[in-house]
Amino acid sequence: MEYRDYYQIMGVARDATQDEIKRAYRKLARKYHPDVSKESDAEARFKEVGEAYEVLKDPEKRAAYDQLGRQWKNGQEFRPPPDWDAGFEFRGGGYTAGDAGAHSEFFEELFGRGFAGPRGRQERGTFRMRGEHHHAKVLIDLEDSFSGATRSISLRVPELTDDGHIITRDRTLSVRIPGGIRPGQQIRLAGQGGPGLGGAEPGDLYLEVEFRDHPLYRVDGADIYLDLPVTPWEAALGASIKVPTPAGSVDLKIPANSRQGSKLRLRGRGLPGRQPGDLYVVLQVTLPAADSDAARTLYKQMQDQLGYNPRAAMGVS
Repeated sequence: MEYRDYYQIMGVARDATQDEIKRAYRKLARKYHPDVSKESDAEARFKEVGEAYEVLKDPEKRAAYDQLGRQWKNGQEFRPPPDWDAGFEFRGGGYTAGDAGAHSEFFEELFGRGFAGPRGRQERGTFRMRGEHHHAKVLIDLEDSFSGATRSISLRVPELTDDGHIITRDRTLSVRIPGGIRPGQQIRLAGQGGPGLGGAEPGDLYLEVEFRDHPLYRVDGADIYLDLPVTPWEAALGASIKVPTPAGSVDLKIPANSRQGSKLRLRGRGLPGRQPGDLYVVLQVTLPAADSDAARTLYKQMQDQLGYNPRAAMGVS
């Protein structure tokens, strides 16, 4: 998809105040409104300007958009970095699934999730409105899903200064991570969202969980994959070896004549839950280096005695 430089579209500097952005939008909206503009691309430009303004007028969307960096050019091929929005706290409302198709692919990729906004009610002549729900994506360690944990999590909260610029303040929370949580699930922190009006209760904060990249394991749904290095003789002769899992090491029997890429399943050793996932051990056969006379002699003996030709099925020797 193409990167959209919303500042260039609006014709404003990246450090423009919110008032400057508002004035630029009003000017461009009048210029490109399809009912009055004679420009051939008026409708497309009007839609483009509206999308840019929707991001830049919102301190939260703008702060998150800004962290993508300045190196991208308008129309350049673009893919957002993994978990680019992790750690940003957003209010509810705004973009929802009902808006799908009204924005560019770029906008929907970055901001294509929404939460229902709060509703107010009149009570004894006083306006009361529950605070907005906030949401944020957070990264946790895979091991936390197995044992549960209490972690200190820092969020960045965009705020608008008195002179119309965007800043972010840090907010640190102590969060209990329940055992068995999986990527994409949410932790609800009651009362940690926006403040209520008229004495109404505050909103909630929803933390969407994703796992950090792990040096050993890959997660697919509830299943976990581990690439396990084995020697040629362990694969050929079979062996019983210890294998690491997120819950501790276990003994694994490798069948004789196992091949590169063979998958061995450890049932129920994946992510915990009512229906726990499995852990798949993927064998990676490694070769010792021929870096000594003794090693080269052994390889020569294998060459002479085994008569092994992995290309025999190709009709070549």
